[in-house]
Amino acid sequence: MFRFAPLTRRITTLKPLLPLSSSSFHTTTAAAAAAAAAMALTQSQIDIVKSTAAILKDQGDRITRIFYVNMLTAHPELKNYFSLRNQATGAQQAALGASVLAYASYIDDLPRLTSAVERIAHKHASLFVRPEQYAIVGEHLVGAFAEVLGDALTPEVADAWKAAYAQLADVFIGRERQLYEEPGAWQDWRDFVIAKKENVSEGVVSFYLKPADGKPLPPFLPGQYVSVQIPIRELGGLLQSRQYSLSAGPPGPSGAECYRVTIKQEPNTAGADPSDVKDLAAGSIAGIVGNRLHAEYQVGDAVQLSSPRGEFVFDAAKISPDAHVVLLSAGVGATPLLSMLDAIRGANSINGNVAAAPRPVTWAHSARHANAVCYGEHIRQASADANANVTAKVFLSNVAETDKHGHDYDYKGRFDVSKLVADNVLPLEKPDAEYFLCGPKDWMMQVRDELKGNGVNSDNIHLELFSTGDV
Repeated sequence: MFRFAPLTRRITTLKPLLPLSSSSFHTTTAAAAAAAAAMALTQSQIDIVKSTAAILKDQGDRITRIFYVNMLTAHPELKNYFSLRNQATGAQQAALGASVLAYASYIDDLPRLTSAVERIAHKHASLFVRPEQYAIVGEHLVGAFAEVLGDALTPEVADAWKAAYAQLADVFIGRERQLYEEPGAWQDWRDFVIAKKENVSEGVVSFYLKPADGKPLPPFLPGQYVSVQIPIRELGGLLQSRQYSLSAGPPGPSGAECYRVTIKQEPNTAGADPSDVKDLAAGSIAGIVGNRLHAEYQVGDAVQLSSPRGEFVFDAAKISPDAHVVLLSAGVGATPLLSMLDAIRGANSINGNVAAAPRPVTWAHSARHANAVCYGEHIRQASADANANVTAKVFLSNVAETDKHGHDYDYKGRFDVSKLVADNVLPLEKPDAEYFLCGPKDWMMQVRDELKGNGVNSDNIHLELFSTGDV
């Protein structure tokens, strides 16, 4: 939270004009707000902030580490907002440092940061960040500058950064207010119960989450996520939250009874004990939320959820009805794309009748072996439906003797764009085709670069990541 670049979960590269929610807010509005923020600063203040970029590049790590220590010591209640694991690995601090550096570098061209502002606003809204918390962050950020820079932080430099931070905070506060006011959005953590647990593939479980109050759930855009929050009893009930994609298609106008999230169990951290208080407090345990949901939470148990958020979305209203959609995933990265597939298939079938020209979909997925393919049967059924206009291809790193080519897998080995190109699987001849990628960061960056190398416009490539940082 509180960064100038994407936070935990969803790191994305989206084309600027892709609407991100059902609200009337568009990227152009964000750009205008960012430009207004820059205009509110004097030219002298802008010059001062830009001049600190080199210092931030050199000292950013120290500044952000001191910032988090000081802020969380003074305001321990804010620990509920931050991932213990990301704090321990330094991912949180590194992302903040890179974000502050980007802000300083583009303080006179803030529209370049518009997509980042939108991503962060959605993340903040999923954690119910409040306007009054921005003042706390600003105080400790400038305080960390002072502690590291010493006499180099003159009153003029401090005033420039205070003004710059205040203006950017106003942009976030305004955008987040719009998100909180969207139809159907709730204003604080909402109580849910687990209605069903379903084994999906090796180490992957789907949780069907039903609101405790029994009221219908609002629709969402395919690809969005919810924050799931649970208490860590060994740490005195400290709250930890993680963001999980909604893995089933959006409900109709009447709402839905459940949301579905699909969660991978993370391997135990070497040398750390998941039940040890010291290891937990130190952030030494990976998967502290997901693994507990797997092991300890059963049907009927309670969790808390945010409203659906996120800007990595398929919005049919903003894409040509006959534009080809390409879904590329690795591992549990299939989850947000499942929602997109379901939404497209639903739109292709109107009142049970097949649309005259159903939107074409191509899905290529990569997994370690056949038992690790997330919702593989669901994807195969969609591909087998002659009326669905869906083509699906699966890469398996390890193929067993019992695996059937054309059913369990299509390609042996790791995901390879060149094989898809050679077999004319990708609609490279269609300039309006939209590509949605989700998987490990390095995998996505490689696939993105290979798509661009084959002539796909970067504006048509959309990325989603489950980590802290940026691509």
